[in-house]
Amino acid sequence: MIFSAGDKEYRGSSALEIVHALKRETTRTGERDKLIREFLLESLEQFRDRIPLRDLDVSDRLSDEMLALSYLYLRDEFGAGELRDVPNRQRWAHPL
Repeated sequence: MIFSAGDKEYRGSSALEIVHALKRETTRTGERDKLIREFLLESLEQFRDRIPLRDLDVSDRLSDEMLALSYLYLRDEFGAGELRDVPNRQRWAHPL
């Protein structure tokens, strides 16, 4: 799986791996202990001008992997990155 944002490219075997890489790169050292859900909420908040409010909720019912994949799909769909080489993409299309 590959996710591009700006001039950076992130590769991982799962969406969660890619989101962890984004988290490591974009958070300050003292904030790296944040839960993945906290990071996703804060990150989605930064895209509120591009992503509709209804899509900014981080559900407690989804696994971290599904949240990470949904996050990457949202960023791709609304022009805040590009998601490529997703295994079983048909199966995962529009996870929300």
